[in-house]
Amino acid sequence: MKNETAGGRLVVVTGASKGIGKAIAQQFAAEGCTVLLCARNAATLQNCVAELKSQHALAGIEGFVADLSVKAQLQDFAQWCLQKGTPDILVNNAGTYLPGNIRDEAESNLEHMMNTNFYSAYYLTRLLLPPMLHAGSGHIFNICSIAALQAYDGGGSYSISKFALDGFSTNLRHELKQTGIKVTTVYPGAVLTDSWGNFDNSNNRIMEASDVASMILTASKLSPQAVVEEIVLRPQLGDL
Repeated sequence: MKNETAGGRLVVVTGASKGIGKAIAQQFAAEGCTVLLCARNAATLQNCVAELKSQHALAGIEGFVADLSVKAQLQDFAQWCLQKGTPDILVNNAGTYLPGNIRDEAESNLEHMMNTNFYSAYYLTRLLLPPMLHAGSGHIFNICSIAALQAYDGGGSYSISKFALDGFSTNLRHELKQTGIKVTTVYPGAVLTDSWGNFDNSNNRIMEASDVASMILTASKLSPQAVVEEIVLRPQLGDL
């Protein structure tokens, strides 16, 4: 199905009602794309959709409430997306962070974060890939973390889940080289999102969500014969 959408591109963003996901949605909406958003919290998602619609009248903005750690809800979201057309861009951003160390964290941490941070990207990608393969084009962005590049205190199962996402992304890039579909792994360092609570960033110690979104938008605009395989972003003063 050819996408008859504003801006000519159909963009799917998960975990999109706030933080990095919302910033990514804003960037593509500003380009006049049709952006399909997914988040768990209905009220937050509804507010995000309304805000983006008011700011970007030429874009098509729609939201779907789903917890992508639950496979049945993920499948419903995928079917909804495919009814809208063939995705040109998929941003696997849904994720959660529970601090802890492997030796003493809650036993449920690993399963919860693997379901949310890894399996959501794995299963959604598999469901949305067939029409992209048929079209012979598309771009998949997997929002990983510097936690996938090195261990750190308190990383625990979060770091493990991001290492898994990194491995998935690396293998996906290899498999799709000959198909025309690009794969980019994004490794952000500290970004000012709700997970930082009341962190005082008046001295610009950590990055803005828009920094990550700008890099993704730029990478999505390269010629068909070029791909940015990895994007690593850190605060200017380094990791915290």
